[in-house]
Amino acid sequence: MQHAIVFLDRESVDAKVRRPNFPHSYQEYQSTWTHDEIVERLKDADIAIINKVPMRAETLKALPKLKLIAVAATGTDIIDKAYCKANGITIVNIRNYAFNTVPEHVIALIFALRRNLFAYVHDTMNGVWNKSSQFCFLTHPIHDVAGSTLGIVGYGALGKSIGKRAEALGMKVLPFDVVPQPGLVDFETILRESDIITLHVPLTPETKNMIGAKELAKMKRSAILINTARGGLVDEAALAEALRNGTIAGAGFDVLTKEPPKEGNILLDPTIPNLIVTPHVAWASQEAMQILADQLIDNIEAFVAGKPQNVVE
Repeated sequence: MQHAIVFLDRESVDAKVRRPNFPHSYQEYQSTWTHDEIVERLKDADIAIINKVPMRAETLKALPKLKLIAVAATGTDIIDKAYCKANGITIVNIRNYAFNTVPEHVIALIFALRRNLFAYVHDTMNGVWNKSSQFCFLTHPIHDVAGSTLGIVGYGALGKSIGKRAEALGMKVLPFDVVPQPGLVDFETILRESDIITLHVPLTPETKNMIGAKELAKMKRSAILINTARGGLVDEAALAEALRNGTIAGAGFDVLTKEPPKEGNILLDPTIPNLIVTPHVAWASQEAMQILADQLIDNIEAFVAGKPQNVVE
């Protein structure tokens, strides 16, 4: 049997994607945006590879040949999983590939925000330092990373990896998770005691806007918030207001509620102080993307061999 494989958003994976070891046809598109494009391109496919292309029930109903959705990412909230389960479509995703790249991005944001690096770079490049009467130009507060307290919300593989790096830097780690395990603290303790809070949980109805105005008000005024997990975990309007009025000291986000933000986003206002927004690249080191690409094909080969792995229920 020859399988028909279609990769709908190839440009999202900057790595070599090997061809599977079974008879197949293969077609890839750099990007796919609309329902009509998805249906047209997948009409004869039994295996779809996607990263950020939404696969809703309306679309899936028009694809009766589809048997496997191989996601080139960990998150699967863009897929109607209930429809897939009811109609025999298997979903597989990527796991445990970002064990270096995401923690390093988080640590980079911590240093940039605690030391106000971007504010100092901006002032230096715009000639503000030139006008100073002192050779040391101290217009923004600088805090040590060592000795600070890091609250980790979501203490799975990534959370633990970040925790190890934080402890090596002399930070105190407070972990929180809904899965019972030794050493956890409650969410209120995270909010109250952390100098930095970093989020590593999936976006679900229970976690949507898990940090809003009420939670931000419970944080230290010197605290910073980091989200490299999913847009929607934080109420973006509440965060913008909290940064403007000094409720918290800073934030570093790699994710937004809608990506790409074609219609803008409240967090992209350049007047918001001490906010760093990166374009969903925490996962995207060259090394991590190659691990992802290799595992992607491993998942497809395992499914065709009748031994599916990394199945999303």
